[in-house]
Amino acid sequence: MAAVFPTLAACQENVAPGPIEIPDHPLVRQTLEDCLHEAMDVDGLRELLADIESGRVQVVTRDTIEPSVLSHEILNGRPFTYLDDAPLEERRSRAVQLRRGLPVEARDLGRLDPDAIERVWDEVRPDPRDADELHDLLMTVTGLRPNDEWRSWFDELVEERRAVTVRTDAGVELWCPVERRGALEVLFPEATVDPDHRSPIAAIPLGRDAASAEMLRGHLEYRGPSTIADLAAETGLPEGDVTMAVARLEGQGFAFRGHFTAVEGAEEFCARRLLARIHHYTQARLRREIEPVTARDFMRFLLRWQHVAAGERREGRLGVLSVVEQLQGFELAAGAWERGVLGRRVEGYRSDWLDELCLSGDVTWGRLSIRNGTTIDGEAQPRRSGMTPSRATPITLAVREDLPWLLQAARGDRVPPEPGPGRTADILEVLREQGALFASDLIARTGRLPVEVAEGLWDAVARGLVTSDGFNAVRTLLYDRTVSRAPQRPRLRRAGSRTAGRYAGRWSVVPAVQATEDQDELAEALAEQLLARWGVVFRDLMVRETFAVPWREVLWALRRLEARGAIRGGRFVSGFSGEQFAVPEAVDALRAVRKQERTGETVALSGADPLNLVGVVLPGARIPAVATNSVTYVDGVPETAEALA
Repeated sequence: MAAVFPTLAACQENVAPGPIEIPDHPLVRQTLEDCLHEAMDVDGLRELLADIESGRVQVVTRDTIEPSVLSHEILNGRPFTYLDDAPLEERRSRAVQLRRGLPVEARDLGRLDPDAIERVWDEVRPDPRDADELHDLLMTVTGLRPNDEWRSWFDELVEERRAVTVRTDAGVELWCPVERRGALEVLFPEATVDPDHRSPIAAIPLGRDAASAEMLRGHLEYRGPSTIADLAAETGLPEGDVTMAVARLEGQGFAFRGHFTAVEGAEEFCARRLLARIHHYTQARLRREIEPVTARDFMRFLLRWQHVAAGERREGRLGVLSVVEQLQGFELAAGAWERGVLGRRVEGYRSDWLDELCLSGDVTWGRLSIRNGTTIDGEAQPRRSGMTPSRATPITLAVREDLPWLLQAARGDRVPPEPGPGRTADILEVLREQGALFASDLIARTGRLPVEVAEGLWDAVARGLVTSDGFNAVRTLLYDRTVSRAPQRPRLRRAGSRTAGRYAGRWSVVPAVQATEDQDELAEALAEQLLARWGVVFRDLMVRETFAVPWREVLWALRRLEARGAIRGGRFVSGFSGEQFAVPEAVDALRAVRKQERTGETVALSGADPLNLVGVVLPGARIPAVATNSVTYVDGVPETAEALA
């Protein structure tokens, strides 16, 4: 190289800046010849450009659903393809997502396996278990044909002014949520509505084409391949409107057309994500290899997934951070975090590891959720028990940079209840005016006694209004409660105040929710967090979550992630209805756990631990999620559930 490029061997201080002159050398000439005429066809490129310039070749642009197959080579270019020294994450081509699992044309799929179609239909078939789940279904499909099995739940929704019955001029009867009433009135102008309930929130008006497309989108989410006649019979829309609506969905890349169940006959339409799943079942039989595990084996898997089982625990400061990343957003009793949760997941856990993460700005803590209060004389009043600070005050640990979207997901558009005049209000006023302060500064600026400042700070913590930059403040609360219950005994007094030392760290106001995240992006972030926490996600696992994002939005986000090939959908755990989604690593771990022999592995957990799933995943009576309870699993089955002395 020095012979070809002498500049490389020269002293760089003596090399003139600017482009390097290409030397006239046989190796260089041969390299250029090979690159331009063998690896590429530069002469053909010049001719093509000349033809475009002269008009002999016309350029036509098209908006496509996915990148052209001709672009895959450059999109998947190796790092050495780029010589501009740009970091990998800044290369635009690496940010382009290629859809996996489906060819460009659905007609290339051929006839799908009837068993695969039936299996997917069974997985996505609506199966509401109460009125709220029926309302979610109605919100998705806009209008639904009556079902006698769900009649009692629908009547309950009608009584709560959440649903109505729409009867079209053609005699078709549809169940409709009040939020979607406007769409059906656009589609069926002559229809009658009974009873005449309207949503208090004004809906965005939709045109007829948009309303019909949205209705068809919802129905295709829960159906396999369907003809125009099938969709028209299900929705009550004329076949002409259905044809235009599915064509619009096809242009958006949501639906595909083809002959999926029969070689001959009318064309069928199917949602892309369902077609991708059916195609996987037909081609590779991947889902058949994933036999659903029992709830017991799923519990054994969770003990390993969350690093509680022996040999799976994390280590050191980075281990604490990884546990926080997995559990962030999950609120549990303040007194259970270190001993009951982190101590069970990190080998040889030390409290100074968490302190280092908090003081370095990597981790923060606080209460995200908002508890609804009572009403007195028409004014909302906070629940007294919900605002009383104690060891049971629910808080969460979180990565600081994720706090904005976690707050938005937990609170939505709600705000924590403000305290009335008193010590808590004085503390909040000082913190909002002057920023983060130590407890000693708060004592001086508010003119309050140290005990009043302590009680006011923890009242604000219980309301979700303040936090501290160190976790030692939480230990202070637990220490104060322990001291207050301990019998009084004489002790030597030491010079100086002991109060300031126990309140180490600066206190600050929890930032207000900034609705900066798009709702779809927020739902996807939440879905990814749930997948990181549980590995396999389905509705029953949401019982102990406190997020305000509706399950239907999380479900849509999971479907989008499946369509991108990031996760897999299917039936992974038996005994639970509804769709299930899992990350590929969890699928492999489930298989490994199912093959492992049961050796009597015993794991004891606090009742406040996220893995207290008795009565949720495992059969039995629910165990209150408090730190004074415990549950012991033997090979994934709860053996004891008792209160600690």
